Amino acid sequence: MPLFGCVNYGKRADMNMQEAADRADRILDAVLNVIEPEVQWAHGPTTTGSCDVTRRRTVMTIVSAERRGNFLGVVDRFWRKSGYRIKAINNDLDVPAIFAQTTDGFGVTLSIGGKGQAFFEVDSPCVKESQVAESTTPPNGPAYEDVYPLPRPNVHSDFWSARAT
Repeated sequence: MPLFGCVNYGKRADMNMQEAADRADRILDAVLNVIEPEVQWAHGPTTTGSCDVTRRRTVMTIVSAERRGNFLGVVDRFWRKSGYRIKAINNDLDVPAIFAQTTDGFGVTLSIGGKGQAFFEVDSPCVKESQVAESTTPPNGPAYEDVYPLPRPNVHSDFWSARAT
């Protein structure tokens, strides 16, 4: 009998929600660690559904329109190299995005929003219900605890924030 409302439409991963959240953190850590030069990020909200978990990270470094292609390219190449299946790419100039899936069924998304702010999101497949603690991975900048929504990107990078001349 299929479970509705789950990312993998009835497929269950052999883990609980906390283990799925930990796996999502490892996925997010890995992609953020390959971005050079480093970008500053903060945690977005963790949410749970009836059988799934979503972890989010928001990039606080300004990614200029001229550098968005570079940024998306770094992530796309890393995800492909990691064996992720690219499910869709939105090539919109203002709000581009990449949607992929890991070999173990986690959905991963990179989307660019207003002012060049990048958002990473990892959605788990359907897992066993459990409590979910906040991420133990410390952000590499201000934590913005109890701040919602997070501010627009406010960190300048000589590379990522560069404008065309």
